[in-house]
Order: sequence, then C-alpha cells, then structure tokens
Amino acid sequence: MKPVPFFQVDAFTERAFGGNPAAVVPLTTWLPDATLQAIAAENNLSETAFFVPLGPQPGRFHLRWFTPTTEVRLCGHATLASAWVVFHRIAPELAEVIFETLSGDLRVTQSTSSPSSGTSGRSSGTSAAALTLDFPASRLTPIAVTEALTAALGARPVEAFDGRDLLAIFPDAATVRSLRPELALVKTLHPHAVCISAPGTGDDADVDFVSRFFAPAMGVDEDPVTGSAHTHLTGFWAGRLGKPTLRARQVSSRAGELTVGLHGDRVTITGHAVLIIEGTLFLPS
Repeated sequence: MKPVPFFQVDAFTERAFGGNPAAVVPLTTWLPDATLQAIAAENNLSETAFFVPLGPQPGRFHLRWFTPTTEVRLCGHATLASAWVVFHRIAPELAEVIFETLSGDLRVTQSTSSPSSGTSGRSSGTSAAALTLDFPASRLTPIAVTEALTAALGARPVEAFDGRDLLAIFPDAATVRSLRPELALVKTLHPHAVCISAPGTGDDADVDFVSRFFAPAMGVDEDPVTGSAHTHLTGFWAGRLGKPTLRARQVSSRAGELTVGLHGDRVTITGHAVLIIEGTLFLPS
C-alpha cells in the first residue's frame, strides 16, 4: 500500500464542524484520473482537492478538484483548504501561494496575523490568519423567471440570471433560509448548479447578502459554503448595493462567513479555515 498525506479542513468558518468540509490530498506526482475520482467518491464530500508542486519555484502548485462524481473547473472552499495545508504543513514561510487550475492561476494570500500554535510548534487546527482567494469574476445574463424554476425552488423568485450557475434572487433572507427545493427538478434546470440569494434582512441584517447553493447535477445536493458562487454573487450585490466590499453568509445548515470584494474582472473572497482531520491515505500499490 502506498501512503499519501490526507487532510480534512472546514473552510469559511472559525469553528470546527462549520463551514464547508474539503478533503485535501497533496501529491508529488499525479495519479491516474480514475484513482483521483475514486478517492473523491470514497471521501463523499462536495470536493476533494489534489495538488502537486510545479517546478523549482516555491509556492506554485497544480490544483484539481473532484466531486464524488466528476471533476470541476472551479472550487473556492477546497482552494482555501488547500492553501491552509500549504501554509501550515508544507511551506509555512510563504505568505502567498499560486495554484494553476482549469480556471487559470488562482492566488491565495494569508493575513499577517500569527497562527495559533500547539505544543509541538506546528500550527493547530484553527488559524488566526484569514486567507484571501483572488478569483476571476463571473458574469450574469438576465433570464425569465419560469414556472419550472418556481416549482423546483418552491417559491417564485423576483429575478433570475444565467451564468456559471443559474441565480435566483428573493426579496428577503428568511425566504432563502426556509426553501426546501425539489432536487430532482433542480437537476433539470441547469447543467451545473442553482444558487439562490437575497439581501441580508431580519436575523441576517448583519451581512449584506445571503445565499444557498444546490448542485445535484454535479453530485452535490446542497453545498454548505460555495466560494465559487461568490464569483458572480459579488459582482451582482456590489452593483445592486453600491458597495465594492461586502459581508456574505451562506445559510446552509453548517453556515459559512465570507468577506468579498469586486476588483474589475477579479473578485476577492476572504475566510478562515479549521483543520479537522490529519492522517494518511493508503492507496493500492
């Protein structure tokens, strides 16, 4: 059996068992795609991230993400989790890491706050330093609010948009929290996913906007906290609210907190991460 390092990190949260769990598997060389997919299916998390170092330049890696059923082009929380592993287990001297991905080069930086330390001198599960993702912004096109969309979500949105995902806008955060979509119908609406969002109101008035994310077509019924969805949510709400920097909350059962910013054709997505599992994955020789 071949041992490889294995981590599970909760992303976009400062508490254990919150945010979005991602598995992270650092590799020295790539395994066959079928093996990567089998590992992701075994983990059965929304995403498993794999990365390998790129050449002699420190802090540069090739990164890929897999759901239990397929490879995806962009994933925020597993990128955040992968950066946590690089900063805390592979190259603690770095302040920045660059991942080469199917969505181009993705830069992750950590703030200058010092991480908490355990008695071993290695950083403990929770980092005081926030991590910031630099991602390409996604664009949206207005579309009609259809009866099919209303039936799938269980309520009629006030607006709808098409882009990387289908985005449905509701008037208040309480509605977004209360919806129980019919996932079999959601699966037919978009080849990737359906995101629902609303301004921060009521119990969520302390943030600028809330969201939830459903991707049954990709093998993920509801994703707890979706960094990649904020590549279009950031631009939408920055324009709607007239604010370039916003606080966001994904109101899944696990919940997650993000600070996002619009910078031309890029967005920044900032959050924390908590290490949950560190161990060894044994692969067939």
